[in-house]
Amino acid sequence: MSNETTKKQPMSVVKKMMIALIGGLAVGFAFLFIRENLMGSGNEAAWTMINKILFQDITVPEGVGAIGIFYIVGQIFMKGLQLAIVPLVLVSLSLAMCSISNSTKLGRIAGRTLGGFLGFYVCGAALGCLIAYMVKAAGFFNVTLPSEGVAEAATIDAFNPLAVIVNAVPSNITDAFSTNNSILSIVVVSIIIGLCLNKLGKKGDPLKKVLESGNEIIQMYLTFLINKVGPVGIFCLISRTFAIYGVEYLAPVAAYVVSAMLTLFLLVVTLYPLGIWITTKQNPVKFLKKIAKVGVFGFSTNSSAACLPLNTRTCIDELGCSEEVTSFVLPTGMTINMNGTTVMHMFAVTFIATAAGIDVTPANMVVMAFLSICAAAGTPAIPIAGTTMIFTVLSGMGWTSELCLLGYALVVAINRPVEMALLPLNVIGDAAVNVIVNAKEKELDKDIYNS
Repeated sequence: MSNETTKKQPMSVVKKMMIALIGGLAVGFAFLFIRENLMGSGNEAAWTMINKILFQDITVPEGVGAIGIFYIVGQIFMKGLQLAIVPLVLVSLSLAMCSISNSTKLGRIAGRTLGGFLGFYVCGAALGCLIAYMVKAAGFFNVTLPSEGVAEAATIDAFNPLAVIVNAVPSNITDAFSTNNSILSIVVVSIIIGLCLNKLGKKGDPLKKVLESGNEIIQMYLTFLINKVGPVGIFCLISRTFAIYGVEYLAPVAAYVVSAMLTLFLLVVTLYPLGIWITTKQNPVKFLKKIAKVGVFGFSTNSSAACLPLNTRTCIDELGCSEEVTSFVLPTGMTINMNGTTVMHMFAVTFIATAAGIDVTPANMVVMAFLSICAAAGTPAIPIAGTTMIFTVLSGMGWTSELCLLGYALVVAINRPVEMALLPLNVIGDAAVNVIVNAKEKELDKDIYNS
């Protein structure tokens, strides 16, 4: 037998990611156990030293003199992904608009995309309301809040979700391109460029060739980053996330965290597969198996934008979606599809209100769901955006008492694991709508999908 046939095949990126995820969880919880033992026995100095060497954020004043190995590696990986977000959206969406010569087809794709996202929003919110109300009715949200002064809650200024329509059109193109916080503006600019190139025909070929070359460069860069750096980055991100939490924060809201995370996982494996089966009659198990790595990646990075490259490759190469439709649906979904955020809001607001002594009724939950869908679709691109927008829903309900703010502060302190758990629902939802739109447009390659 030749050396070529006996040579061991390299490990797939999916296996590497799963090993990194499991290893990161194990190491993170191990360090959490070490931390609690050291802090409980009066050895705070020992934990401080471990934290400075491995986990400390070196960009804050407390990080002066620290090394923060896990923090540095995780940040380099995340910034490497963020580096490609603006050019990726610009190039892929512009080229997609170039290739769609039929304006009727473009309108049809856009309509089906928005309809798919809205349908999953409504179903997710309804199921989130139902399960959150059942958990609340069972008494699991009856938490006694601390009587000490109200902790500072991380809030944002009053935000009207309709403002997203105005902010979508940038007044200065360089400002929009200079930050990852204006992705919706980048989407609008990309669509304008693509449609203009489409109309210009051969006159626009020089710029089109530049965009195509840029796309090749971006794909090569992201392939290297995800395959070679991704597993190490994920391991460091997961380990650090769980290592820096203390039991004193986990205990008060364990019921909220566990119920929300279990519901989010349940919806991932039921809502989207059912949606695909009902609308396309394709095997939903095939979809789940192939898209699982995107969910793992979303859980690890806690960023829809960071998942865009892997989600795009999976949809085209493994699920049989066309590049044309995918280049429109996924960037749009990354911007407005925050289905997991809405589900999380149902649990968080119900928990906060119940802990503050408010009797949350089914009618209240319907209003909460409407406010959350509006807020989630127009969520500003800021850190822990979904958690921050909880305050918008609370304000809309008029639940802003001192105890509500204290409950909100507790959720902010512990919500990182739930934020991580909702990301798979968002990114897999983008892929599910992409498959559905491709199937309706008769552009889904069923041989690739069923392979």
